[in-house]
Amino acid sequence: MEDELAKEVDSIIRGTWELRNGQVIPDTQDIKLSNDGVKIQATVLYSDLADSTELALYSQEIAAEIYKSYLLGTTRIIKANEGEVRAFDGDRIMGVFIGDRKNSSAAKVALKINYFFTHILQPQFLAFYPHLGSSPFKFAQCSGIDTGEIRVARAGIRNNNDLVWVGRAPNIAAKLSSIREAGFASYITADVFTKLNDSAKLFNGAAMWESRTWAKGEPYGTKSVYRSSWWLKPSYAG
Repeated sequence: MEDELAKEVDSIIRGTWELRNGQVIPDTQDIKLSNDGVKIQATVLYSDLADSTELALYSQEIAAEIYKSYLLGTTRIIKANEGEVRAFDGDRIMGVFIGDRKNSSAAKVALKINYFFTHILQPQFLAFYPHLGSSPFKFAQCSGIDTGEIRVARAGIRNNNDLVWVGRAPNIAAKLSSIREAGFASYITADVFTKLNDSAKLFNGAAMWESRTWAKGEPYGTKSVYRSSWWLKPSYAG
């Protein structure tokens, strides 16, 4: 196997890339397993459930139900608001948005996910499992968003492969979704904030986002980010 693996890695290193500009969010079948790729300008949202390890240790059954409910709700909200779901990672989901409204759509999705989690998922589980309120698991989740050019490639082997999303946006969005600050569940980069329309920035004239210094983002050029404690009721695009 060692020689086979070495040969395959060498083939990837020496192979010529076939890159094209994409106008739609690619699916797995749109890209070949060879050095084939699509470049897109996209906004990426990651939403991540907090304390999942504590929850799984407390009750696998309840953990599975919360995971399923969280991923169901986030998927529906993303797809209803001009986004596409392109990855699940345990209790975390990745949504991709393109087009002229991609930043505003993603930002509003984050606020709608916050509403779903806070006003639907959490109270329903606490009503059915009241002992969760005194468990080590604390209900919390967070969404992170960044935007930029992404190279999408296909990785793995035949019958066992998936798309990989290479660029700053997916990585920073994932890091932002891991921030845990009480009362705040949505984080966007300055690049996203400056492109928001008023409906994603303001609610009845009040600002829904506030600037915050994010020291961990300085190496990536994202020291300044914006956070929100607001929510919007889930709805279809708009």
